[in-house]
Amino acid sequence: MDPAGARVARAHRAALTDGAAPDPDAVPAPATSTAGAGRAAVEAVWRTDAARIVATLARSTGDLALAEDVAQEALAEALVAWPRDGVPARPAGWLITAGRRRAVDAYRRRAALDERYAAIGRALDASGGLDGTAAGADGLADPDRVDDDVLALIFVACHPVLSREAQVALTLRVVGGLTSDEIARALLVPTATVQARITRAKRTLGAARVPFAVPNGPERRERLGSVLAVLYLVFTEGSSATSGDDLIRHDLAREAVRLARVLARLQPDEPEVLGLLALLELTAARFPARTAPDGSAVLLEDQDRRRWDRAAIRRGRAALAAAGRVGRGLGPYGLQAAVAEQHALAKSVAATDWDRVVLLYEALARIAPSPVVDLNHAVAVAHTRGPGTALALVDALATDKALAGTHLLPAVRGELLTRLGRADEARDALATAVARCPGARDRETLARKLAALGKSGKPGKPDEPSRPSKPSG
Repeated sequence: MDPAGARVARAHRAALTDGAAPDPDAVPAPATSTAGAGRAAVEAVWRTDAARIVATLARSTGDLALAEDVAQEALAEALVAWPRDGVPARPAGWLITAGRRRAVDAYRRRAALDERYAAIGRALDASGGLDGTAAGADGLADPDRVDDDVLALIFVACHPVLSREAQVALTLRVVGGLTSDEIARALLVPTATVQARITRAKRTLGAARVPFAVPNGPERRERLGSVLAVLYLVFTEGSSATSGDDLIRHDLAREAVRLARVLARLQPDEPEVLGLLALLELTAARFPARTAPDGSAVLLEDQDRRRWDRAAIRRGRAALAAAGRVGRGLGPYGLQAAVAEQHALAKSVAATDWDRVVLLYEALARIAPSPVVDLNHAVAVAHTRGPGTALALVDALATDKALAGTHLLPAVRGELLTRLGRADEARDALATAVARCPGARDRETLARKLAALGKSGKPGKPDEPSRPSKPSG
């Protein structure tokens, strides 16, 4: 495995630039070549089905680390074979079958022809050849089984033999496909710390021989907090990407919502499961209006709310209501969902019940304290008590180590200073935020605000913070 946690597709990105040797007897290919289509298909399949492929291989091998290794090897094989031979009828099935064969080879090299080797051999017999055309060859034909596999993968990575920090880091890596840098930004810790956690976690799971399954009863509840935290962070990275050219990584966000729905069906009596589902649905409802045609960010106050997904809002509100019925008050995810509901109900930023939002953030700070929660609270206070009061709250967070080096605090501070007419200080703060911001689209937005301030010095309005609050656990 790559200890740095780089995505498999990125780890083999160099191979995507190398075409197969030309066949002198072949008919010249059209502009859109088979080789180009093959390489594009490899990237597309891995981007959409990586977690499912690794989960299926982990179920077959019973070894998460081996599953990741053979998935990478299968991907490398596809980068050579598909451009040369064409894209198979069932691309995911091809990768799974190739991965299983690689696993058999690994067991042979270890001279470990035990029951795991026999189980993989039976799976190969059932799935057919590398063309993946046999029934069920891609391991994805049964949607319920796929859901269980991916959910099982999350529960394995969240086994109590690991620390909470290691659980979250490993699951973000193997399920969310996040790089070590992305995980570090999500958790507000150094990249080296993330890399060490992931490496130790894989070794620990291998030594403990953790079974690949969704646990039942008390054991499931014991791991539930970590599973919810991981889904939350995967969605957070999807909703406000810290790398790449896109503001929203829809693949990550959709996968987090899908798994939250599966978990809600599995645990309909858990209020925080329903609270998390409500939060994700209500937040995702705004996605259609958050980007302009050129991909740039559209701030909350400028969004066309007619484009918000009303069906998602209804689902989110229903989940939030259910969370209130089954629990004894809302938990951290439920409170954040209640904030998102206030935005969903309002016809404009000005019409939002900001007093209610302030109270919700104060409640959240009591049960799940976090500097990011405090920053969100300050933004809400700016709408109710003015930018001066809010700036005092923001300045009180200046020494918090979790926010050191991030763009979040100077971004909010710059906007509040702008509203107060302190243009020079605002420019300095926004310039710092631009320099620190990891996401290209968020960085563009901050740069536009800085440029506009330089021209006019007119006050603006603080938008919703770029990142949701970090869960306490």
